[in-house]
Amino acid sequence: MERITVGTGPLTEAEVVAVARHGAGVTLAEDAVAAVAASRVVVEALADDVEPHYGISTGFGALATKHIPTEQRMLLQRSLIRSHAAGSGPEVEREVVRALMLLRLSTLATGRTGVRPETAAALAGMLDAGITPVVHEYGSLGCSGDLAPLAHVALALIGEGTVRDADGTLGPAAAALARHGLRPVQLHEKEGLALINGTDGMLGQLLLACTDLDLLLRTADLTAAMSVEALLGTGRVFAAELQALRPQPGQAVAAANMRALLDGSPIIASHAGPDCVYVQDAYSMRCAPQVAGAGRDTLAHARMIAGYELASAVDNPVVTPSGSVESNGNFHGAPIAYVLDFLAIPAADVASMSERRTDRMLDQSRSRGLPPFLADDPGVDSGHMIAQYTQAALVSELKRLAVPASVDSIPSSAMQEDHVSMGWSAARKLRRSVDALRRVLAIELLTAARALELRAPLAAGPVTGAVVAALREQAEGPGPDRYLAPEIEAAVEFVRSGAAVAAADSVLATPLS
Repeated sequence: MERITVGTGPLTEAEVVAVARHGAGVTLAEDAVAAVAASRVVVEALADDVEPHYGISTGFGALATKHIPTEQRMLLQRSLIRSHAAGSGPEVEREVVRALMLLRLSTLATGRTGVRPETAAALAGMLDAGITPVVHEYGSLGCSGDLAPLAHVALALIGEGTVRDADGTLGPAAAALARHGLRPVQLHEKEGLALINGTDGMLGQLLLACTDLDLLLRTADLTAAMSVEALLGTGRVFAAELQALRPQPGQAVAAANMRALLDGSPIIASHAGPDCVYVQDAYSMRCAPQVAGAGRDTLAHARMIAGYELASAVDNPVVTPSGSVESNGNFHGAPIAYVLDFLAIPAADVASMSERRTDRMLDQSRSRGLPPFLADDPGVDSGHMIAQYTQAALVSELKRLAVPASVDSIPSSAMQEDHVSMGWSAARKLRRSVDALRRVLAIELLTAARALELRAPLAAGPVTGAVVAALREQAEGPGPDRYLAPEIEAAVEFVRSGAAVAAADSVLATPLS
């Protein structure tokens, strides 16, 4: 099993995905252990100070002015975790929880939070053992970070609450820790606050979405090319010299992908001569690189913001490099919330264009010779008629999900936290957007594959033909109506696993980018 080393420097998107999604183990680097120990010395010195220091010898939030005597400070940290573990609703996905655990560990490892080395090691131990605390859908306002989700993680760390073991078994945290030889943590000054005052849930979901959208945008180029080919469209509009007239970087990449995917297609060649009666293709075909390309540029911006966040040490207060402990506002989730919302827009638009191409292949008046709804016996059979309904329902949902969460704010904590980011909500709806986009593209792929086969005796190009052949190992080709939902789900998995893009890449000289 792959292992990821967590040091004082930033993790990468790929490392977060490896731990969160693929179960990679974690190791705390020696430099991280040393940095954590050094900052703990600073916190313990302040704990002995007669002057109050926020989060060390005071209450929290609106109760920050209340001084806490030494004998009650461990109770203070424990009470903070218990009271803040107040989430509600469905259980959040395992990969999301593991991502936020890893990112919180990464922040602890910077040495800017003031926890003890054994506390950081305990969190690493939980991740390594595959123990995943139960975190709920609702509870975070995205400021001061993801308090409730992280509190449910910290609750498990102190041996309370409910967790799932590596095999998914639900049970008490204390029993799971004991099975893996881990001991509950007794929290000391500042540690409870350091475990929950971060934007890790938002960031983790952003990184997972970026990885998924990277694949889905390549898939969108593939499905668009298959549809253009099936609809007897032209590839001339994707020429490099035309794209260079509008030097948008993402557009250039998408157009290059589509040129490669359509290269050598007998179907395209069959109507490429001067006698072709089709003057211009519809926008959903002709402008596919412009839309998918803009999605790529949005993704690039989101990844830039994620990179800044991965290099951040978000906590309040923090131990500064100069050795002071300072209050700050870095826990506000706005930078992450904005790009989470931003990504939902191209997800909706790419899906909308995909649905329009699918509808065109099913419409006898616009499909350039394909049978109505691609049915085997139109009238008796309905073909893919209702598959397009499913796409339409998903696209409608995607448009609703594209409404930003980050423009909302509901004050909390007796108006001390009078403006919040709603970044967690933006992250949750982006996950639904990514899933919906995947389903829309899968239905287009399933439909375009059928349409290409119905162009026989003309054959699909070498690249798109390889994709159709790979799909046929999972779902049947044209024929009388049959139970379609399982074939849609097979196509969804074909897209989700990366098998669709891999089938294209297996033929291409240069993989899709």
